Amino acid sequence: MALRLNRYSAWDGTQNTELDADQIMKALSDDLMEFGDLQQAMRYLMQRGMDTENGDNMRGLRELLQQLKDERRQRLERFDIGSTMEDIRRQLNEILDMEKKTINDWIDRTRSPDHAQEFIESLGEGLTKNSLPEEASAESEKNSYSDQLLSSIGEKNYEFIKNLPDDSASMINALQDYEFLNTDAQKKFLKLINHLRKAMTQSLFKNICRMIDQISEGDIKRMKEMVKDLNEMLVKKIAGEAPDFNSFMEKHGDMFGDSPPQSLDEFLNQIQQQMSVTQSLVNSMSPDQQHQMQAMMHGKFGDPDLENELAKLAKELNFLNPQGKEYNFSGNEEIDLLAAIELMQEMSKLDQLEQQMQHAQYNGKVDNIDQDMIRELLGDEALVDLEKMSSMLKTMENAGYVRKEGNKWELTPRGTRSLGQKALDEIYNKLKKQSLGNHAVPEEGRFGERTEESKPYEFGDPFHLHMPRTIRNAVDRDGSSTPIKLRSDDFEVYRSELITQTATVLMVDLSWSMALRGSFQSAKKVAMALHNLISSAYPQDSLYILGFSAYAKEIKPYDLPYLQYDDYLLGTNIQHALVLAGKLLAKHRQGTRQVVMITDGEPTAHLENGRPVFAYPPTPTTIGKTLRAVKNCTSKNITINTFMLDKNHYLKAFVENMSRINGGRIFYAEPQNLGEYILVDYVKNKKKRLARL
Repeated sequence: MALRLNRYSAWDGTQNTELDADQIMKALSDDLMEFGDLQQAMRYLMQRGMDTENGDNMRGLRELLQQLKDERRQRLERFDIGSTMEDIRRQLNEILDMEKKTINDWIDRTRSPDHAQEFIESLGEGLTKNSLPEEASAESEKNSYSDQLLSSIGEKNYEFIKNLPDDSASMINALQDYEFLNTDAQKKFLKLINHLRKAMTQSLFKNICRMIDQISEGDIKRMKEMVKDLNEMLVKKIAGEAPDFNSFMEKHGDMFGDSPPQSLDEFLNQIQQQMSVTQSLVNSMSPDQQHQMQAMMHGKFGDPDLENELAKLAKELNFLNPQGKEYNFSGNEEIDLLAAIELMQEMSKLDQLEQQMQHAQYNGKVDNIDQDMIRELLGDEALVDLEKMSSMLKTMENAGYVRKEGNKWELTPRGTRSLGQKALDEIYNKLKKQSLGNHAVPEEGRFGERTEESKPYEFGDPFHLHMPRTIRNAVDRDGSSTPIKLRSDDFEVYRSELITQTATVLMVDLSWSMALRGSFQSAKKVAMALHNLISSAYPQDSLYILGFSAYAKEIKPYDLPYLQYDDYLLGTNIQHALVLAGKLLAKHRQGTRQVVMITDGEPTAHLENGRPVFAYPPTPTTIGKTLRAVKNCTSKNITINTFMLDKNHYLKAFVENMSRINGGRIFYAEPQNLGEYILVDYVKNKKKRLARL
């Protein structure tokens, strides 16, 4: 019976099994910025999946889990597990109806002696010697013999059928010793017994039934030998000895299909799973059906020795103690016993797969998910999604974005740059949408970086000739005749901007309040974007990054992706950060020196004897030491520009006092536009006007 229910398209070989490394990095970036942990970001990505612009899509574990739950729900809503017993009862009723009709025919024949002998001969092998009464004699008169024979057999079997127990299990047990008069009824009953034998076998050994279409006497003999040898191994194992499992498999291995167990422990685990499957079937029935099923699944092999060995096996396996689950089936589709066991195996696999996928959600180890089970239960498309998850890190490694150090994956410098570039692109895309991108207007001048604008050449200008404009000037004067004759007043040169050398210290508040208010990720993105902007567009500039909470520390660019707020350290130590900033900027004697500070709080900590001192509300000592650090920066011509993410009264008072001392500017920004403010301000103040034409 085919129980496949998944509704997803079959594998056709065209589905893409690889994701683009750049798209993976893009999908990872926000979580990596948020948590500063590549492994955690990967787990979150695998949980939610990803949709890319180029169609390289991947369903996440959450969606696959939902598909799995849908598959389980469809089975629960489709099948009536109680119909298993009803099916057996229906078969028994059909068998008894056939047998009763034959018995009635026999009784009727006693009233027509002339046709009795003909009727007896038509019975064929359905009539055995044991069916004949002892007093019957072959030499008796024909009519008398027929009457006695039919009457005796009919009455005997009628009474037997009449007195059969009501429950199906007891009825089957009784009929095993009954000699049927109807050969078709007998065949049908033997088929039912064989069905129950296979079900019982499958309840212990899941692979044996697959090789057996009809359990013959030879099969029973082989099974008896196998169970006996298994019992002997279990006795040795319990006694602390080492059973010879290899010899066991050499003798019986062909009974276990294409995937035989590789060890005794694996074999016992399989048996435990099968016992659990059968127990789940029983648990999912009504109490009366449970009792009948348990009785029906025993004593059906007709071999006392095999029954005895199975009883020993059950006793030895008592320590496995399989519990089984209870499933609430609510459908109305009928199902037979073997199909019910197959269904329960699928339900068990769904449970196992769900557990594997749930574990993968939290440990990120998708390789521990059984791929064969994924394909069997959820289809080929689900397997493709799983393979994409499994290959993501390898894809990024091949692209040079990540590398493995020991048991841990980390970003390479290229991966860090990629994150920074994404942050920068996001900010510039926002600027374009908001029409804020032209804040930094190119200034006209004679030296510096070339722009695409041009100007008439003047003495002293760098001779960076703008050829198209120069030729056009000559053509506009003399027409399109050839050769073109150039004059000195035709020359146009590229305008240029003078870009001053700038040394910047970016101070990022790492206090817990930044994360609480949702500002930390924005500040981190800004740091990465500014680093990428400076390293790519202004390589002559210098950028230092400081993080500060209870104390300040320098952060290297390659550590930015892993930067996290301090949730265990209290304080906002602006004083220590400014002291460190002054030391870093002292290395630069020329050009612009500036501090860009991102914070959402007033100073609540300072250093004393090299140790941070925290107090809230801020003490006069903390305020005083912080302002002295501001004065020290001011005396060294270091500008402090502050980007505030909060507007409370005390904070505004402090930063305005700081601005009066230093002359730096104050920006009150929201986390979502912090990047635009800082980058626009940085670029705008890089440029100096040398000439205005």
